[in-house]
Amino acid sequence: MSKYHSVMLIDDNEIDNLINQKMVEAAGLSKYIYTHTGAKSAIEFLKNIEQLADDIVSSVLPDIIFLDIDMPLMDGFQFLEEFNKLKDSTRDKCKIVMLTSSINPQDVSKSKKYEAVKKYLNKPLSQESLTELSI
Repeated sequence: MSKYHSVMLIDDNEIDNLINQKMVEAAGLSKYIYTHTGAKSAIEFLKNIEQLADDIVSSVLPDIIFLDIDMPLMDGFQFLEEFNKLKDSTRDKCKIVMLTSSINPQDVSKSKKYEAVKKYLNKPLSQESLTELSI
């Protein structure tokens, strides 16, 4: 039995997305995995889901969004700004885990300003970090 119904991976690096997807699958963390190689497409995806009927919305929205910080066009923090404009129900359902390949103290403190951000993990995901994940 999966811990979560669905998760979303947002990372401009397709290799990282693939590794993270395999880790999520191996950990049995989620039944469904959505992957996006850009924050813009991910936010559009969430906005489009919000237009659906309420019962569909709750079954399609990801429980957890693994969000890379450093991406071109729209970085993780710009995604968070857009995410904060979504409906309350969407923001309540989707918990965000920030992913980074460098532990920058400024990024950590900046991410704490966002209520949706529940955790901060190093890339790539590991079985250990996923097993211990509880949000």
